[in-house]
Amino acid sequence: MNHALNISAVNPNAPRIDGAASAGPASLAGMTRAQLRDAAIEIGVDPKKAKMRAEQLWRWIYHYGATSFDEMTNISKDLRAQMADKFSLHRPQIKERLVSVDGTRKYLIELAPGVECETVFIPDVAKSGALCVSSQVGCTLNCTFCHTGTQALVRNLTAAEIAAQVMVARDDLAEWPTSNENRKITNIVFMGMGEPLYNLDHVSDAIDIISDGDGMAIGRRRTTVSTSGVVPKIKELGERTGTMLAISLHATNDDLRDELVPLNKKYPLAELMDAIKQYPGLNNSKRVTFEYVMLKGVNDSIAEARALVKLLKGVPAKINLIPFNPWPNSPYECSDWDQIEAFADIVNRAGYASPIRTPRGRDIFAACGQLRSESKKVRASELRKQRMDAKT
Repeated sequence: MNHALNISAVNPNAPRIDGAASAGPASLAGMTRAQLRDAAIEIGVDPKKAKMRAEQLWRWIYHYGATSFDEMTNISKDLRAQMADKFSLHRPQIKERLVSVDGTRKYLIELAPGVECETVFIPDVAKSGALCVSSQVGCTLNCTFCHTGTQALVRNLTAAEIAAQVMVARDDLAEWPTSNENRKITNIVFMGMGEPLYNLDHVSDAIDIISDGDGMAIGRRRTTVSTSGVVPKIKELGERTGTMLAISLHATNDDLRDELVPLNKKYPLAELMDAIKQYPGLNNSKRVTFEYVMLKGVNDSIAEARALVKLLKGVPAKINLIPFNPWPNSPYECSDWDQIEAFADIVNRAGYASPIRTPRGRDIFAACGQLRSESKKVRASELRKQRMDAKT
């Protein structure tokens, strides 16, 4: 029985508006500081004053979550009217919102006609919560245990579309203005749809927006970027973002990892481990998280637990053991709980923290490895027709 609560009607207090690529004024929500400055100049603001106006806009958009220019009381009415004529403060549209029995929320967000991503809010009993954001629509990696891998890549997300996922979730959770107390979203994890390091420019810009102390203020040490092992980009990620690193590992030898994570054929384990050891700032207070999904009879033996300990020797690390979350027609089963605990015991005794991740949101297909939207590439002719239909 599915106990998930479908509340696809959007909170009346939160904006429900067109996707980023729809016809109409460009949205300032999701723009960088430099882009906001350019937008101010575009409507005639003196370039000498444009930086100050950009700071005002930044504060209203990312600290207060403004959805109307009328809210911007420290900006003149005339300038607000000019902004409203040229720009908007629109967020992407929430097409569907599901709430799990455990409080996990999954949002299906329409970024443009035919382009959707999934974003998941995972509350924690310790008065904290993580927002799992997507960096691509679909994925190219084809990891065999991951539902997203069955969806072809549609496209990369822009920095604005990544930042907008956080804004949409904060709208839904009524978490404006930004506060340092009683926050619901305390952490950001790039563990949604897609491979973040194949979209590093936009991921980096989005992290700049999300982490800024005058805006949403979710710090870089509270942001984790997970990669399946795009070796040439790992060090660059650390240099550009200063975030925490997670590795989607799942196997301790190349033969098995080639099967589970096909990217391993291009960047085998020895190269991956060398790149990890060069991650900037790596130490005992900034450890790498290794994600290891537990697949019955595939990668869950005691011998593999010992091999994992050997593989990670000398790397400041913690290991998240993830019970496999089933999805339709998946070829794997979750390891037995006793086997997961025995595996964890080996890793713990070697000195590594190895929490067993409690599955969250399984009933709404929001758990790790279950995300998949129904996005498709929309032909230009179809997109034009949709826009014409919307105007009539």
